[in-house]
Amino acid sequence: MPCLNLSTNVDLTGVDTSSILSEATKTVAKLINKPEAYVMIVLKGSVPISFGGTEEPAAYGELVSIGGLNPDVNKKLSAAIATILETKLSVPKSRYFLKFYDSKGSAFGWNGSTF
Repeated sequence: MPCLNLSTNVDLTGVDTSSILSEATKTVAKLINKPEAYVMIVLKGSVPISFGGTEEPAAYGELVSIGGLNPDVNKKLSAAIATILETKLSVPKSRYFLKFYDSKGSAFGWNGSTF
């Protein structure tokens, strides 16, 4: 159950968020080797963010997964999500952080139980 939470200070009004969600879903599923049906993407825009003392376009993300994460995968995910943010939202790669959490199934509730 990978879940990618993305927050940006970019206004998403008029932005094709469906294409961002779709591309991020495919990317996460492929790189973590999980079915797309289990991937969740949360995208929040217009979040007040200051990065390096400026409020120019920036983003912060957290990716939580039950397995599938390791230093090599994390590096690929960081690059791929940064590219999506830069291409779709004009967030420079240098103004984006992504934090990774590899968790146990018992730490996630789903379908009235845990994994």
